[in-house]
Amino acid sequence: MNTVLKSFSPWQLGAPLYMPGNRRDIIEIANGDKYPMLRSMIFCTEDAVSNIDVDSCLRHLGLCLQGFKESSHRYRFIRARNPEILARLLDLPDIEKIDGFVLPKFNESVFHAYFDQLKDTPFKVMPTLETRDVFDSCAMTELRQALSQEEIAEHIISLRIGGNDLMNLLGLRRARSYTLYETPLGHVISQLATIFKPYGFALSAPVFEYLNDTVTLQKEIALDLAHGLIGKTAIHPTQVPLIESAFAVDFEDYEMAHALCEQTAPAVFKMHDAMCEVATHWQWAENILNRQHCYGLNDQVPLKECLEL
Repeated sequence: MNTVLKSFSPWQLGAPLYMPGNRRDIIEIANGDKYPMLRSMIFCTEDAVSNIDVDSCLRHLGLCLQGFKESSHRYRFIRARNPEILARLLDLPDIEKIDGFVLPKFNESVFHAYFDQLKDTPFKVMPTLETRDVFDSCAMTELRQALSQEEIAEHIISLRIGGNDLMNLLGLRRARSYTLYETPLGHVISQLATIFKPYGFALSAPVFEYLNDTVTLQKEIALDLAHGLIGKTAIHPTQVPLIESAFAVDFEDYEMAHALCEQTAPAVFKMHDAMCEVATHWQWAENILNRQHCYGLNDQVPLKECLEL
């Protein structure tokens, strides 16, 4: 298991590639022989696998784990189908070769079923907020309080927002050329940010399911970042460099963040025609420096050139 996760920034996950857990090439992907650019990956045993294939998927994962090599910079997660499947996964030989689990359809009704199994393990988790409870701010506040328990919070890397499941609950699918922020989920994402982020929880952005609309993807990532979201799961390898290149930091933002974090910084100062105030901007500054550490500075390469790389 990757011990680096003990001191971990969610930015290090980048754009996790989401894929069915019964893919034939899992070992090659996990070891970096295929898609070497991946920072992280999620092998799914839930929605990406049909009911009749679950048992064979678990057997396949169990065999593949034997071939996983230790990695210090690639993070591997399994999306458990439910608490019962998590129990079976935890019993697999070599399960310690993964870094943690994605917990789908997460709410208070499955809270103990998951964490009773995980609380004494080293695994990190990413609970996914994608049930109708998400639309209830009181339910989300209660869930935050439960997740804030020290023995629980230490396992959590981030909370994932399950955009497609939430849209399904509304009987909707995003239209082409529309970001999620132009649907009813725009309000929901804003609400989740205000409920969870002030209490130290990172939130990751929903997937973008259209592969031939990079313009809208770029627009959505900009709005993800404006809402304070960290990372965005990819559903196809071609999305990974597009998402991660958008995480690069503008040079002016980097300069302001660096200045704000200097011990000798004045309480308030002007830089790049903007007011910089240490007391109110220091968390933003730390976030910018974390992003820059992982993704570097924006070199202002035009979008067309990025697509050709």
